[in-house]
Parts: sequence; structure tokens; C-alpha cells
Amino acid sequence: MSISEKDVLRVAHLARIRVAPDELEHYQEGLSGILSLVARMHECDTDGVEPMAHPQDIQLRLREDEVSEPDQRTEMQ
Repeated sequence: MSISEKDVLRVAHLARIRVAPDELEHYQEGLSGILSLVARMHECDTDGVEPMAHPQDIQLRLREDEVSEPDQRTEMQ
């Protein structure tokens, strides 16, 4: 997927990033590559695949919340 220089400048404006004219082509290629990767990911058939919170099928141990440090709120203000 190709992105225009105008699109790069718009994204840069929204992100509050200053892009020099000689950097436009670099950003244009980078953003086009990212959008191409996203387009390829959309083509993947994920029907029947359960959403995961972690790539490995592990369970996190839960623990009780315990105070581990003294209250220093007044000293920090």
C-alpha cells in the first residue's frame, strides 16, 4: 500500500512531528511498509481462533494486595 507525501505530512501534523523535506521519502516508505503489513495481517483467516492475552498458554498467579512501603505522601508534597 502506498502513502502520499500529503498523507505523511498530515500524519506528522497530527503527531506533532516536524518532518524536514529531505526526510519525507524515508517516512513515506516506512509508513507504506507498516500499512502493507497491516493489510497482510487483515488477510489472515482467524475464524475459530480464540483471543489470547499472552502468546503462551500460562496462568498468572494472583496475590493479595499488601503494603510494601511506608506512606510517604506528606513528605513528597
